[in-house]
Amino acid sequence: MRGKQLTPEQLGALHDGLVIPAHPLALDHQRKLDPRYQRALTRYYIDSGAGGIAVGVHSTQFEIRDAAIGLYEPVLRLASEEVERAKLNRPFIKVAGLCGPTDQALNEARIAIDLGYDAGLLSMGGLGSYSESKLLKRTEQVAELLPVIGFYLQPSVGGRVLSYAFWQAFAEIPNVVAIKIAPFNRYQTIDVVRAVCSSSRRDQIALYTGNDDNIIGDLLTAYRYIIDGAPVEKRIVGGLLGHWAVWTRRAVELLGEVKRVRGEAALTSEWLTRNAEVTDMNAALFDAANQYAGCIAGIHEVLRRQGLMQGIWCLNPHETLSDGQADELTRVSRDYPQRVDDEFVAEHLAKWLED
Repeated sequence: MRGKQLTPEQLGALHDGLVIPAHPLALDHQRKLDPRYQRALTRYYIDSGAGGIAVGVHSTQFEIRDAAIGLYEPVLRLASEEVERAKLNRPFIKVAGLCGPTDQALNEARIAIDLGYDAGLLSMGGLGSYSESKLLKRTEQVAELLPVIGFYLQPSVGGRVLSYAFWQAFAEIPNVVAIKIAPFNRYQTIDVVRAVCSSSRRDQIALYTGNDDNIIGDLLTAYRYIIDGAPVEKRIVGGLLGHWAVWTRRAVELLGEVKRVRGEAALTSEWLTRNAEVTDMNAALFDAANQYAGCIAGIHEVLRRQGLMQGIWCLNPHETLSDGQADELTRVSRDYPQRVDDEFVAEHLAKWLED
């Protein structure tokens, strides 16, 4: 097979389950890239124990690709340099967000490869003129360059509904190594899992939740289907999440707990309560009350309060907190202190901000 491949160690870690934060974009008051704080964020994710980072994705702001802004390559470069500087002795996966028409996605894939990225998170959003067949062909072309993580993005932030047949065909594409399932919809989530279970490559594809509204539920569920007369079971093993761009240390601890208990025949109802707590926190973080209008600004506000950002500025000046969102963030941080990593950040912040 042509193209870049994940190492056996990376594949093993991917299938065991990783915390992969969707990396935000640190800007200064002039809405220009702030390299010092951008590097600090990457250091935070590494030291939190994350197993990878996803850069150039929705949380990094799609506007970084605008010709007048030109931040796609610089932002990917900063993150890659910090990972290399850390000299980690564990598998770590650098994921580059890839989007746009085929030529753009291929160009971004080449940039990612040049910068040392291991895989591409391939968005299907913003391509309303593409048929499902054309989307599949686009995926095949990108997968010839580097490993692909599929991305089912919810329609409310630019995604589209894709059929069960699409995901069946998608799973058969060589060098598709994972799928991030993020439709925020249980029916569509099941479409993807069932399609992968029916694929000849089901054991080669890791499933990751992007459903920030149901994180623990996704991670604890054993999905079981009858395929060709025999039961097939598959789990969502980790998360590639905007929610995990904040309180990341707690996310790593949470996934560790999930791995310890998810093989048990019976789980206590306490896990259902935890799922509700995390979803309540995400409602504040992503501004669910206002159709996710403040989802990026909400991430920034948590990081600003911790000192990991100087402000909540976005490239689009109209992107900001919704009315009442700051109060909601205060409430969930107060009500669920066990899910917040303020003390961890405070302990290491000065080190992360060193030049």
